Amino acid sequence: MQARYALVEALLKIKTYAAVEAALNHLLDMLRLCRGDNMGVRDVVPALFLRLGRDQECYDFVKWWATTGERGNYDWGDMDEPYLDLKDENPFEAPGLFTQKYAAHGISVTLLKIRILFDCRALKSATVIGEKVPQEVLDNIYNQMVGTIVAQRQDIKDGKNLDPLIEDLQTQVSDMYHAVNNSNKYFWSALLRPGANLTARPGAYSKGSEAEMQLMLQYSYNSWAETPGAINYIRTLVTNRNC
Repeated sequence: MQARYALVEALLKIKTYAAVEAALNHLLDMLRLCRGDNMGVRDVVPALFLRLGRDQECYDFVKWWATTGERGNYDWGDMDEPYLDLKDENPFEAPGLFTQKYAAHGISVTLLKIRILFDCRALKSATVIGEKVPQEVLDNIYNQMVGTIVAQRQDIKDGKNLDPLIEDLQTQVSDMYHAVNNSNKYFWSALLRPGANLTARPGAYSKGSEAEMQLMLQYSYNSWAETPGAINYIRTLVTNRNC
């Protein structure tokens, strides 16, 4: 398993879609072979789903770990038990499940919510052209400008007033921002100024430590950097918090 994870690390140094997809497939297979995940590779997976634009699969993955994965009576050795079997869970729901466990998952949920928020804002801005083009053309425009989660929600694309949804998503992002900050006070400032944290090689770490931050940052930084506007959104939250 350690040799295979070394391969994953090597693949992730190659910043192509194919390399990220190959790394993710290796990690998912490692989880299949060792459900209990004694190496903690589940912390690496969500950001890779996001980098590949597979946002719904990311949400299903983290929700499984926050629900079934938290069951005290779950038999990790029983291969007949359902495993990572959640599909099409609701990524618009309140994020309370993710405010306590798995800092890496909370970080990815924050980014996922930001991406949905940005998509809803883009749809709101695009509604001004809605009456000037055929619906088929409009649907194609919408599908090109939003991610897969919003693209599959016709009710949102048809929505005449997205303000309540946008306000709710802003609140959810704020809640996740504070949850991550409470879990590790070093993370958000490091996301804004990563520096040497991206190349550090921390060993054992404790919850909330700088070493934990370095690992979480290395797992997730590219997913943030590859989402236009996401880091600046966090910068605004950090600035407002410090005012």
